[in-house]
Amino acid sequence: MEELLQKLYICDTSEECYETAEKVAIEYQKSYDTSILENLAKNAKHKSGFNRESAMIGFEVLLKKVGVVVVPQVLAYVDVILELHGDKGEPVRAAARNAISELVDLLPPTVMECYLLPVLYDIMENGKWQAKVAAVKLLAEISKNEPELIANCLADIIEPISLCMHEIKTEVSDAAKESMRVIGGVVGNPDIQPLMDDLIHTMAVPSELENVIQKLEATTFVADVTRAALAILVPLLVRALSIRSSVTTRRTVIIIRNLMEMVRSANDVEVFAPMLLPWLDRMIETASFPEIRNLSQMAKDILEKKRVGAIKMDDEEIEGLVRWEIPEAEFVVPMLVKLIKQRQFNNKKWEKVLSFECLEKRLWVIEFFKKRDKDLYTEEGVDDTEDDLCNCEFSLGYGGMLLLNRTRLKLKKGRRYGLCGRNGVGKTTLMRAISEGKVEGFPVELKTVLVEHALQGENGDLALFDFVLENERIKNIKREKVENALIKVGFGKEMFNFPVKSLSGGMKMKLELAKAILLEADILLLDEPTNHLDETNVKWLEEYLLKCKITCLIVSHDSAFLDNVCSDIIHYETKKLVNYPGNLSAFVKIKPEAKAYYTLSSDEKFVFPKPAFLAGVKSQTKAILKMNNVTFKYPSRETAALVNVSCQLSLSSRVGIIGQNGAGKSTLIKLMTGELIPDSGLIEKHPNLRIGYVAQYAFHHLEQHKDDTPAAYLRWRYQGGEDREILLKASRKLTPEEEKLLEKPISINGQSRFVECIFGRQKLKKSFQYEIKWKNLEHRWNTWIPREELIENGFSKLVQAFDDYEASREGLGYRELTHEAICKHFQDVGLDPSIALHNSISGLSGGQKVKVVIAACMWNNPHLLVLDEPTNFLDRDALGGLATAIRDWGGAVVMISHNSEFIKALCPEIWNVANSKLVISGKRETEESLFEDSQNNSSEKDSNNDSVVKNVKNKKKKLTRNQLKAQAARRRERELKWLIDGGKGKLLHTDDEESDG
Repeated sequence: MEELLQKLYICDTSEECYETAEKVAIEYQKSYDTSILENLAKNAKHKSGFNRESAMIGFEVLLKKVGVVVVPQVLAYVDVILELHGDKGEPVRAAARNAISELVDLLPPTVMECYLLPVLYDIMENGKWQAKVAAVKLLAEISKNEPELIANCLADIIEPISLCMHEIKTEVSDAAKESMRVIGGVVGNPDIQPLMDDLIHTMAVPSELENVIQKLEATTFVADVTRAALAILVPLLVRALSIRSSVTTRRTVIIIRNLMEMVRSANDVEVFAPMLLPWLDRMIETASFPEIRNLSQMAKDILEKKRVGAIKMDDEEIEGLVRWEIPEAEFVVPMLVKLIKQRQFNNKKWEKVLSFECLEKRLWVIEFFKKRDKDLYTEEGVDDTEDDLCNCEFSLGYGGMLLLNRTRLKLKKGRRYGLCGRNGVGKTTLMRAISEGKVEGFPVELKTVLVEHALQGENGDLALFDFVLENERIKNIKREKVENALIKVGFGKEMFNFPVKSLSGGMKMKLELAKAILLEADILLLDEPTNHLDETNVKWLEEYLLKCKITCLIVSHDSAFLDNVCSDIIHYETKKLVNYPGNLSAFVKIKPEAKAYYTLSSDEKFVFPKPAFLAGVKSQTKAILKMNNVTFKYPSRETAALVNVSCQLSLSSRVGIIGQNGAGKSTLIKLMTGELIPDSGLIEKHPNLRIGYVAQYAFHHLEQHKDDTPAAYLRWRYQGGEDREILLKASRKLTPEEEKLLEKPISINGQSRFVECIFGRQKLKKSFQYEIKWKNLEHRWNTWIPREELIENGFSKLVQAFDDYEASREGLGYRELTHEAICKHFQDVGLDPSIALHNSISGLSGGQKVKVVIAACMWNNPHLLVLDEPTNFLDRDALGGLATAIRDWGGAVVMISHNSEFIKALCPEIWNVANSKLVISGKRETEESLFEDSQNNSSEKDSNNDSVVKNVKNKKKKLTRNQLKAQAARRRERELKWLIDGGKGKLLHTDDEESDG
């Protein structure tokens, strides 16, 4: 043998070397002498390149000729072979690659896990840099051929490969990053995969961690979170908890809580619990904010609960059983332990493992361990799904919120399902996930179409017909078929060239329905389909759905629509979907607590801030806004939308505007609020009148703030001391003609002056006069000019803009944008303060976004609230809270709604818009019988409905000594502020202290 080995190292060619190595392999098979391998390893470190190459060829031929029997001995020299992957001689490197490739080909996954991977980890931590490069590259190669193995071992791989990423030697760090990108592909989670590059980058650059945590929070999770996914995420989450940032800590704890909810295997949770629990305990004990402490406790509770189902297998116990059953086994024992723990009882796998020690005849022991496994685990039954169009089990979450946890969705052909649950439970998120193919297990062959309010903000200038054809799935459909679909939903041919932006909200929804009809879906997903539809069109939609026999999943807050259409109800219950046969009425009989779908008032209460006093308005019935003979026509239309419309509002007004889709209802209130300018006629309003406006497409208020939190949006809107959105109205923007007016000179005491801006305002008899700052003149030359004179000279928009500024400033008063005030304000409109402070607007549900808009428009204490379709997107609880707040509020309310129940309950005065005309009818009392709390609230109603004027006229009580002191202090503060402002006008006292003035 010594002679053969010596000959191996002095061969002249590689061919001779291979021939000699084969002879060495034959001799090894006779004696299994391990000294041969020791000799090869010794020469692998020889200074001669010929010796190193020959040693590698010797390893390669031994593995090829002898097979698995030599593997246990060769595994001890893996580090030696890997070091030569960085040899300066290419023949040596090639021979080393061939040797390791031959070894890997012989190893089943279990042997790799038990013997090869630990060696690679050790090399990556302690080996030479050449060996480290070879080790990380080998891991990447193994992940391509054995992805399941790498996925199971990823928790052990992350730490050593992260160390390589931080190596000073760029060859090592670059190889580690590239290999990690390949290894990351084994995670297999479709939600995490788009973020994989960011996650890997963060392993190498920890400073980017906070950005990745923010992206994780904004990710909608729909697939199971497996051990491989946790292996990637948990180390980063643990590191995030060490960052001294309350925002990052809060996000991280919420993500941990929801990740644990979405892990199906308790054994997977058990693997990572020791890493997470110490940090959660630390947050519970030391976090500064109570909210973070509470969230950490919740995360810990869920983690502990998930661990309960884990089968804790003792490696020593299993190893003892294996050695008892197969006493002659040695090398294969760790591998059999792994197979048993992974519950793998495939005969071929066991036979391959046992062959390493020629123990194939002992394969019968597999039956013993199979029986033992059945005693530990309970098999789950399988449901019969032959009659189902869809029957899948999945989880659904949105980064910071787990919406559904291992629930089953079962849909049958031709049935219409109403999807019911409170705002924020994830109804729209589920429908969008289905339409985008992100629901785990949902049949990919099913064609789904989502009908939602998505086109209000897009491609508004396109003609109606062109807008439909722009859809990729429709553009190849014949033109005649498209025309028929549009006509079928109520569009005449003369409307085909109308721009989309000129359509009413109801017509836009019908356009979406036409697109859905053309796509011929297997499952129709309808998200609030009746929003903006009048009664005639709602009836048409009901008849269409009943006739079409398409499976439908419907989200709607219209209880009558759900009653008429639905064959089944799917209800959200504790993060599960529960099916109930029958319509909404039948569902309520089974679950009486769901009565909230029918009544306006329930446990949820909204509270609106009291409107401030309007100077000069001493009666609740005095007009605060008037429209006189107003006419308006859209440029794209041939006929006018409104002709000679006259109306007025007072503080006691409760007006419901009704009419068919496209009649001009939204146009009317846009003229009131200054969104549009009339072509003729006059619109007058009290100079200090503040208007809170919620548009038909309520989300348009939030379009530019999707990445902000609701609290940040509120600060942006009001932080300058005025409402910024007022500046965007058409009635505040100067036309070129009006800009020229500013250049028109005004004669003052014989001098020609040019207006620069309005600087101040004060009372003048029954009107106001304004302080004008002149161009190129100092402030001491400012002049006071009456309101009427300025309007006659064409400066009405400047006057109106200054009136709005003063009204907004007066409404804000001393109201500061503090943390506490913002939390209280959002809570008053039914939005959880934690959501308002921490969740981005883009991640909120439709109902939550409407609450944000309502809260924002009520911040400056308006006198008039204008609501265009306020019932859209709000669930019945929130709708009841809104109705109660409107009923009890002291200001004027104008609303458009196709919800007749809502209008009847709140609006005794009805404005009917039809044929471009306005017809006013009705009385001046709200319908109390439609409120759930009507019987118990009679006395409260009497007191709350008393006007501001009546409160002023009440007999005043004698003040106590302390009250008189506080009153005097407030008076001194007002006097000081009046002096600081220049002492202009009369110093006015508040209503409460009128007797003192």
